[in-house]
Amino acid sequence: MHITVKGISEGQPIPGQFAFAVPHAEDHMALSDNRNPQVTWEDAPEGTRSFAVVVVDPDVPSDASNVNQEGKTLDEEMPRVDFYHWLLVDIPAEVGEIAEGEDSDGVTPRGKSTGQVKKGVRGANDYTDFMAGDPDMKGVYGGYDGPCPPWNDERLHHYTFTVYALDVPTLGLDGDFRGPDVMKAMEGHILDRASVTGTYTLKANV
Repeated sequence: MHITVKGISEGQPIPGQFAFAVPHAEDHMALSDNRNPQVTWEDAPEGTRSFAVVVVDPDVPSDASNVNQEGKTLDEEMPRVDFYHWLLVDIPAEVGEIAEGEDSDGVTPRGKSTGQVKKGVRGANDYTDFMAGDPDMKGVYGGYDGPCPPWNDERLHHYTFTVYALDVPTLGLDGDFRGPDVMKAMEGHILDRASVTGTYTLKANV
């Protein structure tokens, strides 16, 4: 299989239009366009009955105590965990593209819906947890929401866009399912996959 994420090249910085936030000289960060990039794929194997698109950042600090705290930095070597930015499953086998802005076009306070959309079924990304303590932003964040790594993080974050070709028409997931739910449901059903990884930081000199 082959995947193309328009505007994102392997190992290169992700454009700010696809991010949740961009650097800001005075406030460290400002909300951005938060548009999902165009994702296209081809050369799926015979027997493909559906696709799933997953975006994950494996560089998120496991301890959020000092995230975005003045006078503190997050050491590059501190323990890290996965943060899922996009979960779209049960994409019909005849679909080969998600258009730019189709799944996200701007930051939506309190999130977006999960469940059935035009080209598949949305899960809940991990902003659902990250925003839980903010009364103005808390909610369930369905679909795509782009990069917003801590502005005091010494580590460059990596965002891997993967399309999976599956041998089942549906993963049978519903409600506000999460990244680990998708990964578990796909076990034994992946015929092929293709990925591209971009980078992003809000900290100068990283």
